[in-house]
Amino acid sequence: MQRAAALVRRGCYPRTLGPWGRGQSSAAAEASAVLKVRPERSRRDRILTLESMNPQVKAVEYAVRGPIMLKAGEIELELQRGIKKPFTEVIRANIGDAQAMGQQPITFLRQVMALCTYPNLLDSPSFPEDAKKRARRILQACGGNSLGSYSASQGVNCIREDAAAYITRRDGGVPADPDNIYLTTGASDGISTILKILVSGGGKSRTGVMIPIPQYPLYSAVISELDAIQVNYYLDEDNCWALNVNELRRAVREAKEHCDPKVLCIINPGNPTGQVQSRKCIEDVIHFAWEEKLFLLADEVYQDNVYSPDCRFHSFKKVLYEMGPEYSGNVELASFHSTSKGYMGECGYRGGYMEVINLHPEIKGQLVKLLSVRLCPPVSGQAAMDIVVNPPVPGEESFEQFSREKESVLGNLAKKAKLTEDLFNQVPGIHCNPLQGAMYAFPRIFIPAKAMEAAQAHKMAPDMFYCMKLLEEMGICVVPGSGFGQREGTYHFRMTILPPVEKLKTVLQKVKDFHIKFLEKYA
Repeated sequence: MQRAAALVRRGCYPRTLGPWGRGQSSAAAEASAVLKVRPERSRRDRILTLESMNPQVKAVEYAVRGPIMLKAGEIELELQRGIKKPFTEVIRANIGDAQAMGQQPITFLRQVMALCTYPNLLDSPSFPEDAKKRARRILQACGGNSLGSYSASQGVNCIREDAAAYITRRDGGVPADPDNIYLTTGASDGISTILKILVSGGGKSRTGVMIPIPQYPLYSAVISELDAIQVNYYLDEDNCWALNVNELRRAVREAKEHCDPKVLCIINPGNPTGQVQSRKCIEDVIHFAWEEKLFLLADEVYQDNVYSPDCRFHSFKKVLYEMGPEYSGNVELASFHSTSKGYMGECGYRGGYMEVINLHPEIKGQLVKLLSVRLCPPVSGQAAMDIVVNPPVPGEESFEQFSREKESVLGNLAKKAKLTEDLFNQVPGIHCNPLQGAMYAFPRIFIPAKAMEAAQAHKMAPDMFYCMKLLEEMGICVVPGSGFGQREGTYHFRMTILPPVEKLKTVLQKVKDFHIKFLEKYA
């Protein structure tokens, strides 16, 4: 019976001659009789719908991989199908993915990773001894001497020790405790984890999280997911995106009317804005956090990406300790680093760490408990992080090649930062601040009134309309400034400077040509 009913539903059943010579199916007749006795049930409603799903997840937005990225994918498929466009490829300048843009991996890092992944290579004469030494150290700290084993939830002990040693060297001898180091699945994992612990309360006592505008959309996304309160403070575009403490005071004062501001996030060097904060600015921010009893989150993943000769990276940890024990013993600080940026560009390994200082001992236990729920970060990513914090040193076999490759990557980025700034500022209606660090430009664009009307007709923000037209007409994929936040009445887009120089010149020329035509069309 069941078989017959199934055959009927599929429309494939044996045909026989009926008494009048017409073809019919005995199986179909049999199944039909059964279905009359037991009619098929109507389909029940879905449990998970847009109305029933977690509203906090629905509120999450992430512009870097948003509508522009989806449209870029559609256009790429059309190109593959032979549909003619005014361009032959989509250049994805929307995301800081160095190796996808053609940056070559650092040899030493990949050598150690190859040895850790396939230890049989440890006997090969093709690999330098310093790479083998690091691989053996990492493997000996792993269960079963294998990257395929779980690690402790906080991360592999020797890698945390190496991270602490790196921080101490970086900060001129300011001590770092391995027990305060937490290895993470990229910096993003650390940021979202620490925010989970910080967010609490309801109504006016709900946790307020202060973030810079423009911001990296991870922050607004996590704040939405946790149902926390986003507190915007605006960077000073007219002063090269500097952070002004008076603006922090305004933001806190206004926020206290509807929430409990408890967290202050800083991105230094800045994403998407590329500024590098001065030491004096960092001191002012730390004093403000101490005054207002704010937990500081210092996103420092671009600490190797400083290009302006007038700028230097200062870690919040170092400045905090140099301000004396009143600050260093009281201000709670979590700082973050990653394998994804810098000169490494190893986004896919998802390696990172966070250092958390002045955390209450009982909260530390809660943090480790929360981390244990996801067992551990990928051990391969932890190994990649170890190579970042424990690179070759003078006298080792790989030092010269490593230094040469590192300087080449950072030198090229510095040239591309200056090239981008200079070429954008030659275009009428585009203004670009100096790219002091990180790996993006965030130019301000003039959008005529008629273009704004067209954007409104398409139910788009003006800069989204601009970026969508740029993609459709030139094949250049960038992210509208509205995805990062901007002062009302201003419009921007974020573009990475990672493409090779010749391709970057092509991108910049296409943006220039498009912008001039855009202004003429909507004049």
